[in-house]
Amino acid sequence: MLLDYERLGWLRMVLGGFTAAVTAFLLLPVVFIVLLSFGSSRWLAFPPPGWTLKWYQQLLGDPTWIDAALTSTRIATMAAILAVIIGLFASFSLVRAEFRGRQVLRGLLLTPMVLPVVVFAIAIYAFFLRIGLAGTTVGFVIAHTILALPFAIIPITAALEGFDKSIEDAAIVCGASPLQARLRITLPSIRIGIFSAAIFSFLASWDEVVVAIFMASPSLQTLPVKIWGSLRADLSPVVAAASSLLVGLTFCLMIVTALLRRKLSR
Repeated sequence: MLLDYERLGWLRMVLGGFTAAVTAFLLLPVVFIVLLSFGSSRWLAFPPPGWTLKWYQQLLGDPTWIDAALTSTRIATMAAILAVIIGLFASFSLVRAEFRGRQVLRGLLLTPMVLPVVVFAIAIYAFFLRIGLAGTTVGFVIAHTILALPFAIIPITAALEGFDKSIEDAAIVCGASPLQARLRITLPSIRIGIFSAAIFSFLASWDEVVVAIFMASPSLQTLPVKIWGSLRADLSPVVAAASSLLVGLTFCLMIVTALLRRKLSR
């Protein structure tokens, strides 16, 4: 092996220190937001002069925040379902089918992941404004499904590429139809990839803010848009509380994903 961690000697301490510094750099802003959400000051002041839960009480008692959270959940769920379904069919085509331009198609399907999100937001807003979908739930779901699609295709494609197709062929030889073989053999075998695709697609929609700002209307706002609007109007710790809940849900879903992946892979 070119690099053996046990043989690095004193470089292990340097590597460990660098890893700890990068981790702290990434996590400290999140920790500060969580701490500010429990601060007693009515402004975002650190360190907090005291500790309180009143900002969470205000958050949970405000129907506009609850409506924004429910809107985010509804849109993210629909976008995740559509992204997984479309991603499943697309992944089968990319892995199993042989046709010219397959790699070009793969690149096009993954474009939303690398395209600057503000460019995508302006383009889809202009298009939806022309056809009357701007500021609607349907428009939100379509836009978020496009953004979430690469996060569904990548894990499903990886799972299909690691699946031994001869098992599916054996089921067909034993009398199963191609559809039955895929439903009873292939899909259960790649369930980890499908589950990961669902979680990542949900989070891609749940945390999205740039496209959501363009697509939002006075009566339809997701939680990130509500947070953004509140930051521009008032630096209340309620915003920190909402951000903490947003981060907390994301963190919990990632833990659940890791645990289920570990359990299903046994």
